[in-house]
Amino acid sequence: MIEFFNALTNPDIPFFRFAVLTGVIASVAFGIVGTYVVVRRITYIAGAIAHCILGGIGFALYMQNKVGISWMTPMTGAIASALLAAIVIGLVSLYWKQREDAVISAMWAVGMALGVLFIQITPGYLNPMSYLFGDILMVSKQDFYVVIGLDVLIVTLCLVFYNKFLAVCFDSDFARIQGVKVELYYMLLLCLTALTIVLLISVVGLIMVIALLTLPAAISGHFTHRLWKMMGLAILLSLVFTSSGLALSYQWNLPSGAVIIIIAGVCYILTAVFCALRRKFRMQVETVDKNPE
Repeated sequence: MIEFFNALTNPDIPFFRFAVLTGVIASVAFGIVGTYVVVRRITYIAGAIAHCILGGIGFALYMQNKVGISWMTPMTGAIASALLAAIVIGLVSLYWKQREDAVISAMWAVGMALGVLFIQITPGYLNPMSYLFGDILMVSKQDFYVVIGLDVLIVTLCLVFYNKFLAVCFDSDFARIQGVKVELYYMLLLCLTALTIVLLISVVGLIMVIALLTLPAAISGHFTHRLWKMMGLAILLSLVFTSSGLALSYQWNLPSGAVIIIIAGVCYILTAVFCALRRKFRMQVETVDKNPE
């Protein structure tokens, strides 16, 4: 752990500070949006959006290296494809429910396939593993500022429309009766989820993105059912998972994204087991109290 703190203050490795700060800043968005995703039960939709992003990344790399469009960075492609996927999937989810699973599955597969195809035909050697499994140490200064901007945008919108999202997540039918534009706020929520997934990709990659989006919120849901408390605890857990994962991966020279997810997964399993045992113990105590003889 001492080596980790020494690395943070080492002027020769500024990329490490960018990585840690990226994890810290993005954890706010992870906790807030992840709570909405868990409560609204749109994890499968979030997974489809995440895998569609690889197509946008591959297209951006192709345009940048083959066509010569320098501003078309992987981050730009990721944002564009994430928002496009969120809008398409959202429209399908709202207006074409009978074929929702099929369309989402198709977009999931086609997005991945397009990404692999574009990366293959892009000149030069490109390693897709960093996009699939994440490499937060590769976050550039430009990406770092983009992360800050996205994080501020996500947090601001989530706070401004907190009550609307709350209504959409818990009882959309009642919200519609009360005059809330459920479809509009549902689409906005999907777009915010898409932007959050873009942040997550730089931390843990496409394959493990859903874990870090949902596990902190799922753990916090075991201890509180108030939405704002779930968000606060999920933010704290996201911060702990990313920071501890970076520290351990740096000390043992391991992939940071994988270590972060393993820590989150172990904590979730332990929490689930603990809560199950606690419920069982309470039920036994209540049974004894009702039948003291």
